[in-house]
Amino acid sequence: MAASKSAKYYAKNPKAAAKKAAYQRVLNKKPAVKAASEERWAERKRRGIAGKGGKDLSHRTDGKMVLESPAKNRARNGHGDNAVRKPLKRKR
Repeated sequence: MAASKSAKYYAKNPKAAAKKAAYQRVLNKKPAVKAASEERWAERKRRGIAGKGGKDLSHRTDGKMVLESPAKNRARNGHGDNAVRKPLKRKR
């Protein structure tokens, strides 16, 4: 698999990569981030898909988790404080 655009950037810019790594270390220590990660991992273990790669578990607006392609799940949430949950499918 080819390296992403950002992976290529950080490979060429070690100072930027170090700055990002330092930020991630601080971010990953926050209780809310840890709790969300643990919740997702526990659900993956419950479903028997932990450690196997594949689809992401995405939160829906009703709070349930559903499998969704990583591209759709991560693109919807984007950067910054604009995180949203996957909308429910409406029955017609």
